[in-house]
Amino acid sequence: MGMNDTPKGERVHIAIFGKRNAGKSSLINAITGQDISVVSNQKGTTTDPVYKAMELLPIGPVMFIDTPGLDDEGDLGELRVEKTKEILRKTDVALIVADGIVKDDFSMEQELEQYLSAQDIPYLWVWNKCDLGMSSFDENKQKEQGVCVSTITLEGIDTLKEMIPKLLPKEEEKVLVRDLVECGDVVILVVPIDKAAPKGRLILPQQQVIRDLLEKGAFPLVTRETELEEVFQKLSVKPKMVITDSQVFAYVNKVTPKDIPLTSFSILMARYKGDLQGLAESASCLHNLHNGDTILMAEGCTHHRQCGDIGTVKLPNWIKEYTGKELSFETSSGGGFPKDLKKYAMVVHCGGCMLNSREMKYRMKEAKQQGVPMVNYGILIAYMKGIIERSLGLFPEIKI
Repeated sequence: MGMNDTPKGERVHIAIFGKRNAGKSSLINAITGQDISVVSNQKGTTTDPVYKAMELLPIGPVMFIDTPGLDDEGDLGELRVEKTKEILRKTDVALIVADGIVKDDFSMEQELEQYLSAQDIPYLWVWNKCDLGMSSFDENKQKEQGVCVSTITLEGIDTLKEMIPKLLPKEEEKVLVRDLVECGDVVILVVPIDKAAPKGRLILPQQQVIRDLLEKGAFPLVTRETELEEVFQKLSVKPKMVITDSQVFAYVNKVTPKDIPLTSFSILMARYKGDLQGLAESASCLHNLHNGDTILMAEGCTHHRQCGDIGTVKLPNWIKEYTGKELSFETSSGGGFPKDLKKYAMVVHCGGCMLNSREMKYRMKEAKQQGVPMVNYGILIAYMKGIIERSLGLFPEIKI
């Protein structure tokens, strides 16, 4: 991702579903105006989801996802269909692509339609190959809730691009931190530079918080924890708040004057992505752990793990030290997230900066439905360090 690119998790995800050879790959190429997906008359050409970031006005940054066929066959086919089902968890808008020149059995597409309706995912039928003529069945269906297109002549493509934004529900603008500050406020951001820090750049939540503060006209002041005391001594104005990396929560809490609000990047991301209240409530479930319990450490991205990695080393060690229990830990990363969570006594999740809100809310919903407490990295660290009340003080509506 380039320095000025919109993060994947901030883009509206538009997924394209349908049977093999319905023209899904041709459609995404026609919409984007680029040869993104491989097109072939051979069924099953798309074997893995293909992602393409672009701008679609008036939405703005979007992510198109080309998926394998719903009717894929064989052992590998089943795996591809499972991949397609994973995409549904992060889909903001679905396009159901059907071959418009055949009188086919559309039960698979209709089953998908029922699922999308049940999950409140907006969708649109796209009848492809209209340049070759349409069956009477498809014409009736198209009149109800679809659009006819040709990926050869590009007929209907502009109409489709105009219809997609209308499917999105109107939502309040989400903000990370700028609703908590005023223009001209000084905000201190504490960013450790250690072996786990990416060389030459800041991690995504830090970049996003800086951008949000700049949009408000506030003054973000970035420092390592080792210089934090000196920063306080040199400042002639009282900072509005301090936002820290969770790994140095305890030290920053000790150094920061008690009359200055303190929180973490991870807690801000929890509020931004989903249910801060539910995540905060689950922290106390640490006291319910028993010897032999297994905890899932879940991350929304994949990265090279360094010695002292937060998710696989530091947090597990802190949890075992805090609880005094013999515990086991398993890890999931990226798009992978177990369907069956019942084997876990708790899910500990990262801030989810690389996941869109729908995927993050899906994970929280699954954990809740299966009776497994789920908590966020930053919230859990604050709880174990005895500073949970202070770290959530900026959000008086949150009860723990």
